Amino acid sequence: MTSPSDALVLIGPMGAGKTSVGKRVARALDLAFFDTDAAVSRVHGPIEQLFAEHGEAHFRALERAAVIEGLATGGVVSLGGGAVVDPDTRADLARHRVVLLTVAPRVVALRVRGSSRPLLAGDDAMARWSAIYEERRPIYEELADVTFDTSNGPLQNVVDGIVAWANSDDDGGEA
Repeated sequence: MTSPSDALVLIGPMGAGKTSVGKRVARALDLAFFDTDAAVSRVHGPIEQLFAEHGEAHFRALERAAVIEGLATGGVVSLGGGAVVDPDTRADLARHRVVLLTVAPRVVALRVRGSSRPLLAGDDAMARWSAIYEERRPIYEELADVTFDTSNGPLQNVVDGIVAWANSDDDGGEA
Protein backbone atom coordinates (compact mmCIF):
# COMPACT_ATOMS: atom_id res chain seq x y z
CA MET A 1 0.00 0.00 0.00
CA THR A 2 1.48 3.31 -0.99
CA SER A 3 0.15 5.54 1.79
CA PRO A 4 -1.99 5.23 4.91
CA SER A 5 -4.94 6.94 3.21
CA ASP A 6 -4.97 4.46 0.32
CA ALA A 7 -7.67 1.87 0.64
CA LEU A 8 -7.74 -1.73 -0.45
CA VAL A 9 -11.29 -1.95 -1.78
CA LEU A 10 -13.33 -5.14 -2.18
CA ILE A 11 -16.06 -5.13 -4.81
CA GLY A 12 -18.26 -7.85 -6.25
CA PRO A 13 -21.76 -9.29 -6.34
CA MET A 14 -24.01 -10.00 -3.39
CA GLY A 15 -22.88 -13.13 -1.57
CA ALA A 16 -19.27 -13.10 -2.84
CA GLY A 17 -17.92 -12.79 0.70
CA LYS A 18 -16.71 -9.19 0.70
CA THR A 19 -17.41 -8.66 4.40
CA SER A 20 -16.03 -12.02 5.58
CA VAL A 21 -12.91 -11.77 3.44
CA GLY A 22 -12.47 -8.05 4.12
CA LYS A 23 -12.43 -8.49 7.89
CA ARG A 24 -9.79 -11.21 7.64
CA VAL A 25 -7.65 -9.27 5.15
CA ALA A 26 -7.76 -6.19 7.39
CA ARG A 27 -6.72 -8.26 10.40
CA ALA A 28 -3.87 -9.90 8.45
CA LEU A 29 -2.60 -6.53 7.18
CA ASP A 30 -3.17 -4.81 10.55
CA LEU A 31 -5.48 -2.26 8.94
CA ALA A 32 -8.88 -0.84 9.79
CA PHE A 33 -11.92 -2.49 8.19
CA PHE A 34 -14.88 -0.48 6.86
CA ASP A 35 -18.03 -2.05 5.42
CA THR A 36 -20.34 0.39 3.62
CA ASP A 37 -23.47 -1.71 4.20
CA ALA A 38 -22.70 -1.95 7.92
CA ALA A 39 -22.03 1.80 8.07
CA VAL A 40 -25.38 2.61 6.45
CA SER A 41 -27.23 0.17 8.74
CA ARG A 42 -25.49 1.46 11.86
CA VAL A 43 -26.62 5.04 11.23
CA HIS A 44 -29.89 4.64 9.31
CA GLY A 45 -31.28 1.22 10.23
CA PRO A 46 -31.63 -2.06 8.34
CA ILE A 47 -31.09 -1.87 4.58
CA GLU A 48 -34.27 -3.83 3.83
CA GLN A 49 -36.24 -1.26 5.87
CA LEU A 50 -34.57 1.65 4.03
CA PHE A 51 -35.54 0.10 0.69
CA ALA A 52 -39.12 -0.54 1.84
CA GLU A 53 -39.69 2.89 3.36
CA HIS A 54 -37.60 5.18 1.15
CA GLY A 55 -36.71 3.27 -2.02
CA GLU A 56 -33.47 2.28 -3.70
CA ALA A 57 -32.48 5.82 -4.75
CA HIS A 58 -32.49 6.98 -1.12
CA PHE A 59 -30.43 3.97 -0.09
CA ARG A 60 -27.91 4.61 -2.89
CA ALA A 61 -27.44 8.21 -1.67
CA LEU A 62 -26.72 6.94 1.85
CA GLU A 63 -24.43 4.28 0.39
CA ARG A 64 -22.50 6.91 -1.59
CA ALA A 65 -21.88 8.88 1.62
CA ALA A 66 -20.64 5.67 3.29
CA VAL A 67 -18.29 5.01 0.35
CA ILE A 68 -16.80 8.50 0.70
CA GLU A 69 -16.30 7.94 4.43
CA GLY A 70 -14.77 4.49 3.96
CA LEU A 71 -12.33 5.58 1.26
CA ALA A 72 -11.28 8.57 3.37
CA THR A 73 -10.67 6.26 6.32
CA GLY A 74 -8.40 3.98 4.29
CA GLY A 75 -7.55 0.43 5.29
CA VAL A 76 -9.71 -2.33 3.83
CA VAL A 77 -13.09 -1.18 2.52
CA SER A 78 -15.90 -3.52 1.51
CA LEU A 79 -18.44 -1.97 -0.85
CA GLY A 80 -22.02 -3.11 -1.21
CA GLY A 81 -22.60 -4.94 -4.48
CA GLY A 82 -24.35 -2.01 -6.16
CA ALA A 83 -22.08 0.79 -4.96
CA VAL A 84 -20.10 0.61 -8.21
CA VAL A 85 -23.08 1.73 -10.30
CA ASP A 86 -22.47 5.29 -9.07
CA PRO A 87 -20.14 7.09 -11.51
CA ASP A 88 -18.57 9.17 -8.71
CA THR A 89 -17.72 6.00 -6.80
CA ARG A 90 -16.17 4.51 -9.94
CA ALA A 91 -14.06 7.66 -10.37
CA ASP A 92 -13.00 7.54 -6.71
CA LEU A 93 -11.87 3.92 -7.02
CA ALA A 94 -9.25 4.88 -9.61
CA ARG A 95 -7.11 6.14 -6.71
CA HIS A 96 -7.26 2.88 -4.76
CA ARG A 97 -6.31 -0.78 -5.16
CA VAL A 98 -9.44 -2.72 -6.10
CA VAL A 99 -10.05 -6.44 -5.55
CA LEU A 100 -12.98 -8.11 -7.31
CA LEU A 101 -14.44 -11.11 -5.50
CA THR A 102 -16.45 -13.44 -7.71
CA VAL A 103 -18.59 -16.42 -6.83
CA ALA A 104 -20.34 -19.15 -8.79
CA PRO A 105 -24.15 -19.01 -8.83
CA ARG A 106 -24.36 -22.53 -7.32
CA VAL A 107 -22.41 -21.26 -4.29
CA VAL A 108 -24.15 -17.92 -3.91
CA ALA A 109 -27.50 -19.72 -3.87
CA LEU A 110 -26.50 -21.29 -0.55
CA ARG A 111 -25.08 -18.04 0.82
CA VAL A 112 -28.12 -15.86 0.12
CA ARG A 113 -30.84 -18.42 0.89
CA GLY A 114 -33.25 -16.94 3.41
CA SER A 115 -31.51 -13.56 3.39
CA SER A 116 -33.36 -10.28 3.61
CA ARG A 117 -31.55 -8.66 0.68
CA PRO A 118 -34.12 -6.32 -0.86
CA LEU A 119 -33.00 -6.79 -4.46
CA LEU A 120 -33.47 -10.56 -4.12
CA ALA A 121 -36.93 -10.48 -2.50
CA GLY A 122 -39.67 -12.50 -4.17
CA ASP A 123 -39.98 -15.85 -5.89
CA ASP A 124 -36.80 -16.40 -7.89
CA ALA A 125 -33.92 -14.79 -6.01
CA MET A 126 -31.27 -16.55 -8.08
CA ALA A 127 -32.70 -15.34 -11.39
CA ARG A 128 -32.59 -11.79 -10.02
CA TRP A 129 -29.06 -12.31 -8.64
CA SER A 130 -27.87 -13.57 -12.03
CA ALA A 131 -29.47 -10.66 -13.90
CA ILE A 132 -27.98 -8.10 -11.49
CA TYR A 133 -24.54 -9.74 -11.67
CA GLU A 134 -24.55 -9.84 -15.48
CA GLU A 135 -25.55 -6.17 -15.57
CA ARG A 136 -22.80 -5.13 -13.15
CA ARG A 137 -20.07 -7.55 -14.24
CA PRO A 138 -18.52 -5.24 -16.89
CA ILE A 139 -18.23 -2.49 -14.27
CA TYR A 140 -16.66 -4.84 -11.73
CA GLU A 141 -14.15 -6.13 -14.27
CA GLU A 142 -13.25 -2.63 -15.47
CA LEU A 143 -12.57 -1.41 -11.92
CA ALA A 144 -10.67 -4.46 -10.65
CA ASP A 145 -6.90 -4.58 -10.35
CA VAL A 146 -7.08 -8.27 -9.43
CA THR A 147 -9.80 -10.92 -9.20
CA PHE A 148 -10.24 -13.74 -6.69
CA ASP A 149 -12.99 -16.35 -6.81
CA THR A 150 -14.54 -17.35 -3.48
CA SER A 151 -16.46 -20.38 -4.77
CA ASN A 152 -14.09 -23.16 -3.74
CA GLY A 153 -11.82 -24.03 -0.86
CA PRO A 154 -11.46 -22.23 2.42
CA LEU A 155 -11.92 -18.46 2.38
CA GLN A 156 -8.53 -18.26 4.11
CA ASN A 157 -6.91 -19.16 0.77
CA VAL A 158 -8.53 -16.09 -0.79
CA VAL A 159 -7.47 -13.98 2.19
CA ASP A 160 -3.88 -15.21 1.88
CA GLY A 161 -3.89 -14.46 -1.86
CA ILE A 162 -5.18 -10.93 -1.36
CA VAL A 163 -2.67 -10.25 1.41
CA ALA A 164 0.18 -11.50 -0.78
CA TRP A 165 -1.05 -9.37 -3.69
CA ALA A 166 -1.46 -6.28 -1.46
CA ASN A 167 2.10 -6.70 -0.20
CA SER A 168 3.52 -7.10 -3.71
CA ASP A 169 4.15 -4.58 -6.44
CA ASP A 170 1.90 -6.51 -8.83
CA ASP A 171 -0.90 -4.33 -10.18
CA GLY A 172 -3.12 -6.89 -11.81
CA GLY A 173 -4.11 -10.37 -12.61
CA GLU A 174 -6.39 -13.14 -11.63
CA ALA A 175 -5.95 -15.62 -8.84
